[in-house]
Amino acid sequence: MRQISEVSDFVRKLRVRMRFGELSRAPLKLLRLELRSDVAECEWIARPPDPWDADLPTGIGKRHASLQALEDSLAVRRMLFFALPAISTARFRVYREVEGMGAELIITGTVSRDEQVASNVRSLAMRAKLCGFRFWLDDGVLGSIPPE
Repeated sequence: MRQISEVSDFVRKLRVRMRFGELSRAPLKLLRLELRSDVAECEWIARPPDPWDADLPTGIGKRHASLQALEDSLAVRRMLFFALPAISTARFRVYREVEGMGAELIITGTVSRDEQVASNVRSLAMRAKLCGFRFWLDDGVLGSIPPE
């Protein structure tokens, strides 16, 4: 029963805290959360570019959405390990909705509770990489990751 309570707390906190981002006002869309022993698998749809970025120069909205996706990945990692103390490893998959094509994988990774990132790492992308996330950035925009 305790694990069910912890999972419901995580989902509730995810909905409340991730309702709005700093660079995109859209909410995250949780697709799947699965727990097996001490391993969690979590998948979600990243926030789209904010509609207010549409009038900015080309690509800024996509860069903001990419930064937001990286920030969200680190935040979900922190929340998951805080809310579910029995979990030691988590596998994440983050998708981006593509008009007319469905969803494409943009961030993946297997992260461990033990992985600590030095507080002096200023680059958001480097912090995410050091935590175990895999992604491809091209001019600040997350590219799709081919299926494994």
